Amino acid sequence: MSLISVGTMAFDALETPFGKVDRIIGGSATYVAWAASNFFTPIRQVSIIGGDFPQEEIKSLEARGVDFDGVELVKDGKSFFWSGRYHLDMNTRDTLVTDLNVLAQFDPKLPDSYQDCEYLMLGNLAPAVQLSVINQLKNRPKLIVMDTMNFWMASAMDDLRKVLKMVDVLMVNDSEARELSGEHSLVKAALKIQEMGPKYIIIKKGEHGALLFQGRRVFFAPALPLEDVFDPTGAGDTFAGGFIGHIASTGNISFENMKKAIIVGSALASFCVEKFGPKRLQSLTKEEIEERIEVFTELVKF
Repeated sequence: MSLISVGTMAFDALETPFGKVDRIIGGSATYVAWAASNFFTPIRQVSIIGGDFPQEEIKSLEARGVDFDGVELVKDGKSFFWSGRYHLDMNTRDTLVTDLNVLAQFDPKLPDSYQDCEYLMLGNLAPAVQLSVINQLKNRPKLIVMDTMNFWMASAMDDLRKVLKMVDVLMVNDSEARELSGEHSLVKAALKIQEMGPKYIIIKKGEHGALLFQGRRVFFAPALPLEDVFDPTGAGDTFAGGFIGHIASTGNISFENMKKAIIVGSALASFCVEKFGPKRLQSLTKEEIEERIEVFTELVKF
């Protein structure tokens, strides 16, 4: 059995109050793979890259148990590129440049070897692409987790509704939950979104933690207070990778185990923001992860 991660593999240029980088590795599927591979392999990657994507990055992920048979390489094309500038609070940002490049032609084709998928992580992409991946699987995965954003709510709502009917877990931030549901209260928003299909709703609140909803059951995980936050760009995707990685490693999709998965995802995300790009994730040890999870566990005890 395997975990499929669908998303972007890209380049980012970032400016935060703590520094600036002109061109580093990024992309939702990249962060998910680095985070999830701490707990579970193989990870079947589904993405598209240009000939400019570094071979050393691919080799590093392959060494972690990431399979690239589902990654399309356009040798004469350029990889997706995004540039942004963060404000002082690090919760708001301005998009400066978005170059879709090869992502504009992304039409994923799943290899036969990917049909053993038991866990599916759908990164933030066009809902039509997410739907295509689900429909290519002959057997429904044990758990389908989906990330999306307000852009798709405004531009592709019909397709988004179709995908929502087919997934188990939806991950959105608080403003996206309110936009999707039309409700200001996050409790009401979660209940409304569950009527659209997902059994579980995870609402990410950045430095203020995350909420897990199933029916009227609610679990809250705080964020770890950090002295230095250099780059929050991949934090949400790292959170998703830690979450799905834990679920896949345990094989347990209960609400109680998802509570632990939220803590694991939060712990991984707290590492991600300590350096630009996925660099911190690339150097993580199991001991560091276990220690950080224990810190989070103490935060929710009383």
